Amino acid sequence: MAFQNVTPILLAQNAVTTAYIAIYTVPENTRTYVKDITIMNTTGSTKHIYVSLVPDQAAPGASNALFYNTVLPGYTTVQWTGAQIMNVSDTIQVKADAVGCTVNITGGESQ
Repeated sequence: MAFQNVTPILLAQNAVTTAYIAIYTVPENTRTYVKDITIMNTTGSTKHIYVSLVPDQAAPGASNALFYNTVLPGYTTVQWTGAQIMNVSDTIQVKADAVGCTVNITGGESQ
């Protein structure tokens, strides 16, 4: 499947909780290009964040992490920019050690 017709979109925008949650799942007959992940700590206290690109039927963790136990000081932002390709039913999962962070993920989808 070639990325001939990629539609740029906001893949996910969510508050981060203390348990892994799937904030994006690749739809059927689609591949997804993950371009940018921005996480903002909206509180004054330091947080530890986790972001995983999880293959279908796998669990989030160190083996598929983009951020793993990453320190995010109060009122700061961390940004990842790159190129990751995800397949059908793969998920983006996030968590933090405490509430108070938001995440925005952009990219594109191709069918």
